[in-house]
Amino acid sequence: MAVGARSGREEPEERPENQLADSSPGPAAEHVPGAPAGASAPEHRVPAQDGGRGDGGPGEEPGDGAGRAPKKPRSFWKELPLLIGIALVLALLIKTFLVQAFSIPSDSMQDTLQRGDRVLVDKLTPWFGAEPQRGEVVVFHDPGGWLDGEPTPTPNAAQKFLSFIGLMPSAEEKDLIKRVIAVGGDTVECKKGGPVTVNGKTLKEPYIYPGDSACDDKPFGPIKVPDGRIWVMGDHRQNSLDSRYHQELTGGGTVSTDEVVGRAFTIAWPLNRLDWLGVPDTFDQPGLSAMGATAPAAVGLAGAVPMVLWRRRKLLQAQVKAESPVAKG
Repeated sequence: MAVGARSGREEPEERPENQLADSSPGPAAEHVPGAPAGASAPEHRVPAQDGGRGDGGPGEEPGDGAGRAPKKPRSFWKELPLLIGIALVLALLIKTFLVQAFSIPSDSMQDTLQRGDRVLVDKLTPWFGAEPQRGEVVVFHDPGGWLDGEPTPTPNAAQKFLSFIGLMPSAEEKDLIKRVIAVGGDTVECKKGGPVTVNGKTLKEPYIYPGDSACDDKPFGPIKVPDGRIWVMGDHRQNSLDSRYHQELTGGGTVSTDEVVGRAFTIAWPLNRLDWLGVPDTFDQPGLSAMGATAPAAVGLAGAVPMVLWRRRKLLQAQVKAESPVAKG
């Protein structure tokens, strides 16, 4: 049996359960009957609740093993400013690079869009080089002169703040919303009493406001749309000052794709008008693209070239064979 040598007496190594020896002298040691002089009462400690790493007695908070008490979580009111700041930064990033909300200020796009509707505009795809396509409803900055004479409302502080973070459109920016009818390279035309045609193909336009004609109030064309520009028209044709009415300006009524903010892809408010703004089927008809008319000829030419070269090679081989000495003999 192992013996202790600190007091010069033999004592067993084993100690009663839940008793730990205190190696430091206490301020007032009690004498235990039957124990040697100078011995103190065993100290009772509360077992550690964290796997033996506790460093405090009753009433103390458990530590982290290094004598430090854990930090108390901050109150909700102290966290609220940080949460608001993060939300504002995210809203600003979303407005700048992803999606922005716009309010419809007029009746020029009825019945597709009503005055007061809120639409969401995709601002992400243009960053990757996407160009406006026929049939899309797009928001674009005033190309110059389109909104001359239109009153500009004076927003209050709350409206300025909400427009800054993208929850409201900016009253200071002059933006318009129309439907793309033709893109760069297209030839667009509309005679009085007739339909709109793009590259000779008639558009069937079910989105036109009931009772309106295609262009009787302002016939136009034929007009060749320059590359990098678009021709736009409102769905409420008799109540829309669109490309037809600005042909005297730079661009001949067309809008530069650089002025396009993005495509309006859904009506987000009011909820009873929640709807997707898709591309009408008439813009998917075969041959509508300006390239469509030249595609068959290009394919035919590509297929004919190898055949011509092959036939020419055969004729040359036959000519060489006929002129060789062996053939003559």
